[in-house]
Amino acid sequence: MHKGKVKFFNEAKGFGFIVDESSQQEVFVHVTGLIDKVRDGDTVTFETQRGKKGTTAVNVKIS
Repeated sequence: MHKGKVKFFNEAKGFGFIVDESSQQEVFVHVTGLIDKVRDGDTVTFETQRGKKGTTAVNVKIS
């Protein structure tokens, strides 16, 4: 389980990015990977999986 902060999330388009707390890398997140509704600046926990275009955050929830 990773921990990070939502850098950007566009509700209208259904995607955004989370900055991983340990690696400082940006991870793509799609609305289908959310458990809780997120907003810019929220602290979240998440898992990652390999997507078509790289690493994607899944099971994202507010921590």
